[in-house]
Amino acid sequence: MNFLVTGSQGQLGRELQRLAPRFPQHSFVFTDVSELDITCEADVQAFFSEQTFDVLLNCAAYTAVDKAETEREAAFKINVVGVRNLAQAAAQHNCLLIHISTDYVFDGAHSKPYTESDLTHPMGYYGLTKLEGEKAVLEQGPCAVILRTSWLYSSFGSNFVKTITQNARERGVLKVVFDQIGCPTYAGDLAEVILHIAQNYNRNACEIYHYTNEGVASWYDFAFEIVSLQNIPCTLTPVTTGEYPTPAERPHYSVFDKSKIKTDFGIRIPHWRESLKKCLSGE
Repeated sequence: MNFLVTGSQGQLGRELQRLAPRFPQHSFVFTDVSELDITCEADVQAFFSEQTFDVLLNCAAYTAVDKAETEREAAFKINVVGVRNLAQAAAQHNCLLIHISTDYVFDGAHSKPYTESDLTHPMGYYGLTKLEGEKAVLEQGPCAVILRTSWLYSSFGSNFVKTITQNARERGVLKVVFDQIGCPTYAGDLAEVILHIAQNYNRNACEIYHYTNEGVASWYDFAFEIVSLQNIPCTLTPVTTGEYPTPAERPHYSVFDKSKIKTDFGIRIPHWRESLKKCLSGE
């Protein structure tokens, strides 16, 4: 199969690049904004007219949650306009689209894991644009998978694991929020699942799936494990969300029910602690 990957310089895109050599039977074209501006419909159409793709993996996204509150035009262009352009091209060229979405489409008011059919209710502008992006995929009608995930990290790019590691080493004392609960997700695991889905998806329809690593944690729990596994001498203090205000409001509960993806694709999902060890060890 011929794969087109957008957002190739992000965490997930870099993990897909790392995995690609394991699949010599497939060809991969990795693009970022310098090669393909997804917000320009003409550029997307031209790209698809010049090459044939079986699978489009959209890893491109505006992910600066707090900045999105003020940089609304930029967030909307990438997360909505860009997604619409890609979904339209995928539908026109009979290409499977796998689009990455987020837990921020929910408000975190649940007390039990979110299923794919639960009502969405984003709290901030970032979540709103990601939800509108999902709607754009559904409206264009390609054969597609919308894959929601949360708390993504890897050895690439900027993320919570790298921030905590750096700050713990430099400061020795950190305050970390303990009243937001979610599922840390290793981008390397997500990349493997995406490629598994791409090779095994046999429906001519659009489906939504939830994927994170197994287990739950607070940001404090996550930070504690990051510091402990690396033997960094650092004192962590749990604080409430109210003590650590941010421009964008965040969901207090972001736990996914992953029954659907496990049943449909027969996958085993590693626990987040297992995957964190893998990431930190450089495996």
